[in-house]
Amino acid sequence: MKDRRITTTARVLLTLLNVGLFAWVWIAYYNNIAYHTYLLRGNIVSILIYYVLYSWLTRLYRGFAIASSPVEETVLSQFISFGISDLILYVTAVLLYRDYVNIWPGAFIVACQLVGSTLIVWLSKRYMLSHIQPSETLLIYGGRSTAAQAEQFKARISEKFSHLFRLNSVPLSNAVGETEALIDSYETIMFMGISPEDRDRLAQHCLSQRKVFYFVPEFADIIYHGCTVKNFLDTPLMRYEYNFDRHRNYVVKRVFDLVFSAVLLVLLSPVFLVSAIAIKLEDHGPVFFLQKRVTQDGKVFPIVKFRSMVVDAERYGALPATQNDPRITKVGAILRRYRIDETPQLINILLGQMSFVGPRPERTLHETLYEQDLPEFKYRLRVKGGLTGYAQVYGKYNTSPEDKLKLDMLYIENQSLVLDVKLILLTIKIMFKPESTEGFDQTRSEAINREDRGHSESA
Repeated sequence: MKDRRITTTARVLLTLLNVGLFAWVWIAYYNNIAYHTYLLRGNIVSILIYYVLYSWLTRLYRGFAIASSPVEETVLSQFISFGISDLILYVTAVLLYRDYVNIWPGAFIVACQLVGSTLIVWLSKRYMLSHIQPSETLLIYGGRSTAAQAEQFKARISEKFSHLFRLNSVPLSNAVGETEALIDSYETIMFMGISPEDRDRLAQHCLSQRKVFYFVPEFADIIYHGCTVKNFLDTPLMRYEYNFDRHRNYVVKRVFDLVFSAVLLVLLSPVFLVSAIAIKLEDHGPVFFLQKRVTQDGKVFPIVKFRSMVVDAERYGALPATQNDPRITKVGAILRRYRIDETPQLINILLGQMSFVGPRPERTLHETLYEQDLPEFKYRLRVKGGLTGYAQVYGKYNTSPEDKLKLDMLYIENQSLVLDVKLILLTIKIMFKPESTEGFDQTRSEAINREDRGHSESA
């Protein structure tokens, strides 16, 4: 496909640029300081380490996703990837030299990498938009998905990916062969909310016609991620594994939480001090905000946050934050923008009430309300709540409870220390994406508040 040729070319150019610039400054300056002997071997090993680091980080941060990401997001991913790689090799030079090493040659190269990467990404995206036609795509919905939900989903896809998909939507037809006939005239197919039986039938038709297809997973589809193949017989058997119950995983995870929460509390103490002073100076109110949240096995604990709203923000009920919410203070807007308001939860992690990675713990009342409408929501309570998680990295503040549950289920069924580290690294990028903290619209916020108050009055 032409778009793949464009992204492949861009990938090669970006790699040559960023690795090449690092190699130049390393050979010309840092290698002579870091290695007093074995200069040639030092060059080769260091450049190879940099290439491996850069390649892994760009895959993690989707730094080559030019087709499916905005230019600024791709550039941000590139900047984080080569920035971390440059920093690690600079620290290596300092450690080998056992003294301060001039950072300015490296900083100059980082600036050159940023300018060059921005230019390559921008030109590649511009060329792609002018030469690539969006794929004719059909969204087939039915079952639990209404026409309104399908239109909303279609609007969200079109808003961000109109250059990739030209989307039409139709309900699943009961007439035999009618939907299959429609599929034949499209390049790409999406399924949403239709029954597993209908989806399997249509997927088979897509496979026979070599159509690209996507589907919104059901809860059972995600649970199957926790299955392993057992070859007891010549008939394949799939066994569900309760990965989240493995004691060994929890011991390693707890040690990781203890060590890094303690280290980060020390390192971030200046940020804590400045934030506390700023909050106090603005309106003389309390610095911290405590709120009851639900974690593993339904346990309730007080979550700690820097206060980002006015003191009496919930006098009319627990209204979720909206866009341009007037209750958010000036200092609070900055704290929320960079997720600094959440950092006191390192104390919760140190005390064992939370983990670094896990489903975001909900307020007690919201947990009850979500479980009433969506009984499967309690699935999230199988593991300890986290400071960040799958839903925080791949979702937004206003992601629907159902989609939030599906994202958290993907984490629960695939959790490991490696996945935890990846999600923590990805959180660095999320901190710089404004849409990740996007609030609810006013209508939805007020509806949630009415549900909260109605439940409180009936309790």
